[in-house]
Amino acid sequence: MINVKILTAQIVGMFVVFALAMFLSAGTVAWLAGWAYLFLFFGFVFALSVWLIKYNPDLLTERMTGIGKPDQKAWDKVWYVLMNVYFLAWLVFMPLDAVRFRWSHVPMGLQVAGAILLLCSFYFFFLVFRENSYLSPAVRIQSERKQTVISTGPYKVVRHPMYATAIIYLIGTCLLLGSWYGLLTVLVIVIGMAWRAVQEERTLLSELPGYNEYMSKVKYRLIPYIW
Repeated sequence: MINVKILTAQIVGMFVVFALAMFLSAGTVAWLAGWAYLFLFFGFVFALSVWLIKYNPDLLTERMTGIGKPDQKAWDKVWYVLMNVYFLAWLVFMPLDAVRFRWSHVPMGLQVAGAILLLCSFYFFFLVFRENSYLSPAVRIQSERKQTVISTGPYKVVRHPMYATAIIYLIGTCLLLGSWYGLLTVLVIVIGMAWRAVQEERTLLSELPGYNEYMSKVKYRLIPYIW
C-alpha cells in the first residue's frame, strides 16, 4: 500500500530543493525557462506517480524505498550519493551560466527544441516504466519480487533504455535552460551512467538467470549501433 502522504512529501521536497538551487543561483525568480523546466519536470513526476499508484504500486514502492537496502551493492551506494551531489551542483551551475553571469547565449528556438526534447524523454521514460516492473533506483536483484529479465519494449533496442533516455533528458534540460556549459558538464553524468551500466551488467550476469542470453540478443547498451 502506497503511503500517499510520504510520496507527496518526497515530491514537494524535491520541488523545493530544485527551485531553491535554480533560482537562488539565478538571482531572480523572473526566469521563464526555469519555471518552464520545473512545470514540465514535476508535471511528469506527478503524472507518472499517479499512473504507478493505479497500475504498478509495487514498482512505485521500490522506487521510493530501494535505495539503502542491505542487498544494494556497496559501490552503487557510493555512486548514487556522488551522482546526486553532482546533479544538484549541475542544477546550481546552469542558472549561474545562463542567467546570473550570462556566459551562454542560447537562441530561443533551441530553447524551445530543448523543451520538446524534454517532453520526448518523458514519453520514453514512461515506456521504460511501463515495461519494467523491476526498475529499481538501486543496483540489486529483487529476489523478494521474483525478478526476471525484461527483453520487451525499449529493452529490445538497448539494454539500458533508462540511461539512454536520461541522455535525451539531460540535453533537453541544458538547451531549455539556455546553458552551453551545462552541456559540457553533463558529460560527467553520462560517463557516470555508462560506468554504472557496465557494473550493473556484471551483477545481472552473475545473479539474474537468463541475462547472458539477453545480452547475446541485444548487443548495445545505450546507443544502437554505437555502444
